[in-house]
Amino acid sequence: MTATLQATGRRELHYGNLNDIVTDAESLAAGEYQTLGEWSFGQILEHLAVSLDCSFDGFPFQAPWFLRKLVAPFIKNGFITKPMRAGFKLPANAGALAPGDVSVAEGLAHLKKAVARYETETPNVHHPVFGRMARQEWVSLGLRHAELHMSFVVPVGD
Repeated sequence: MTATLQATGRRELHYGNLNDIVTDAESLAAGEYQTLGEWSFGQILEHLAVSLDCSFDGFPFQAPWFLRKLVAPFIKNGFITKPMRAGFKLPANAGALAPGDVSVAEGLAHLKKAVARYETETPNVHHPVFGRMARQEWVSLGLRHAELHMSFVVPVGD
């Protein structure tokens, strides 16, 4: 595996809705692919699913107060509307978001379940950095997050 910041050949993605993520993941899983960076495809899918679940169930950590109160208001819109940059390392207290070994089938099944929750539930927890967010903000943040991670999964032969 290549270190995340040194990974080249990533895909440029823009998802319009959460089902686009599932469709892309299913398409990749049905063919040959390679992963760039440090996580396997199964780990990427699981991380995205757990992150979406946390928007309903809560996050097991919280950013320091100065980040939430002083910095977050200035960066929130960028995270929701612009592509996320690679190389961010999860803080030690966010270990629940770091996936272990997960197969593609397991990760994809969990992702489908997490996306389906958005059809029947509304996120109602505080984001660990951005605090209270509207449903569409959660969706947009999830899309940008998925674009980042799924860009590291590249079909072979295209």
